[in-house]
Amino acid sequence: MLSALRVKNLALAENVRVEFQPGLNVITGETGAGKSILIGALSLLVGERADKRLIRAGEDACGAEALFHLADSAAVDEVLETYGLDPCVDGQLVIRRIVKASGANQIMVNDSPVTLQVLKQIGDLLVDLHGPHDHQSLLSPEFQRDLLDAYGHLWEVREAYEKEYRRFEELVEQQAALTGGDEGVDEQIDLLRYRVKEIEEAALVEGEEESITEEHRIAGNAQRVLELGTAAVNALQEGETSAFNSLAEAQKALEELARLMSEADVWREEIRSLAVQAQEIAVTIQSTLERIEADPTRLSWLDERLATYQSLKRKYAPTVVGILEVLEKSQARLRDLETRGERLAAVEAAMKETDKTMRQAGLALRRKRKSVAGRLAEAVTKELKALGFAHGAFSVDLKDSEPRLAGMDEVEFGFAPNAGEPMSPLRAIASSGEISRVMLAIKVVLAGHDRIPLLVFDEIDANVGGEMGNAVGRKLAEVARNHQVLCVTHLPQVAACGGTHLAVSKSVKEGRTFTDVRLLTPDDRVEELARMLGGKDMTSVTLKHAREMLKVSKE
Repeated sequence: MLSALRVKNLALAENVRVEFQPGLNVITGETGAGKSILIGALSLLVGERADKRLIRAGEDACGAEALFHLADSAAVDEVLETYGLDPCVDGQLVIRRIVKASGANQIMVNDSPVTLQVLKQIGDLLVDLHGPHDHQSLLSPEFQRDLLDAYGHLWEVREAYEKEYRRFEELVEQQAALTGGDEGVDEQIDLLRYRVKEIEEAALVEGEEESITEEHRIAGNAQRVLELGTAAVNALQEGETSAFNSLAEAQKALEELARLMSEADVWREEIRSLAVQAQEIAVTIQSTLERIEADPTRLSWLDERLATYQSLKRKYAPTVVGILEVLEKSQARLRDLETRGERLAAVEAAMKETDKTMRQAGLALRRKRKSVAGRLAEAVTKELKALGFAHGAFSVDLKDSEPRLAGMDEVEFGFAPNAGEPMSPLRAIASSGEISRVMLAIKVVLAGHDRIPLLVFDEIDANVGGEMGNAVGRKLAEVARNHQVLCVTHLPQVAACGGTHLAVSKSVKEGRTFTDVRLLTPDDRVEELARMLGGKDMTSVTLKHAREMLKVSKE
């Protein structure tokens, strides 16, 4: 059960803490007092999307915190352990969420940070929240189908079907990709074959173009290279005035000088080293020059090789690496196109087999749905009688359909509110009050088939009044015997059935509006019900009526 809820800087609630009890907790208050703030805070704590506009004016963040005490925390513990979080201790679960104006979101479960996705998974196990907008969702065929599956606990059977359906859809997409664009396939194959052949025959090698460019520059200027190289060799060691000869003369002079001053011996060694370097450089130059040939055939090959690189770069990619990537992709695409017939045959064979498996799973799901449809109709009809439809009837009809994600059935709820009237689709009902009671009846039935500890009804009694309000209140109290129930209501008949009564009010202090929530004493409850019956001007009649309503509800 939900033990406590704290709300901070959310809309009009600056700092509100509310404690709840087992059974039926009713929440009342004048329109605009802030009853929806509590439901909004609880919605945040079970994983609903946050709206920054909810942050109280002048504040940079809002937050909510809930304390749950779970009689059986096994399902929640399983989710926590899946994400590496510690399980609940003695069934205690604390959820905190902070929403900042900057857009940041902080979510903590038992003091461990979690994602919104994890919070949503946990919230689905804790709270079933029903608001006024859900009336219209009841008219949706998809929603009706989900309610039927929830009642029959058919999720595993449905999941088995959906797995096969998704597999079939994937195969359909593969088939479309293989059969689509038949025009020009032969042209594509011819183009790809030409491209692959052209690049493969070029036998490109990374780095080769740079070395060829260098060789081409030398070969194209061979005569001048030989002239300049020879001149350099002569200047270093071959000529009479070469550097080597001059350094040799210097060595002789320094050798004699060393007899007169010791420093000259160091200079002579340095000169000798320079002479050796000059000689080595000359040998290297001479050796390189000997390998240079002004061969027209080699020069022609270099021209052609460079032209090949430049041509492929213009056609396919600006770099050799890019060209090789084009080759790899073209080879793969060519294989795909050339083997398309074989792969298409394999895909179509798989489609045939998967279609068979999918339809078998769909028929198994249909049989399960048909087996529970009558039971759901009977159970809801029973609840509707307790909600004022003494001669009303509810039906769950299934029609065959082509396979779709959720099965091969169309589910439609039918309703006949009065004796002698034919069964009509629920969507044909005009009265929102009738739809509210049908929704409550369905919720009551489903509540007996799930383990969700907390049911929240936000104005489930909209457009209901008089004796029907009494019926709704009694039914909520009945549900509260097995579940904790929170109900926001405007009807005194419903409020009188609560075991715990909370009143929401607002006040103005120093120019700011504040929402407050207080637990009502027995005397306070009389006054609150009298206000709901007759407005602010309470009379002895309304007070007496309020006391009688509380007395009857207890009986």
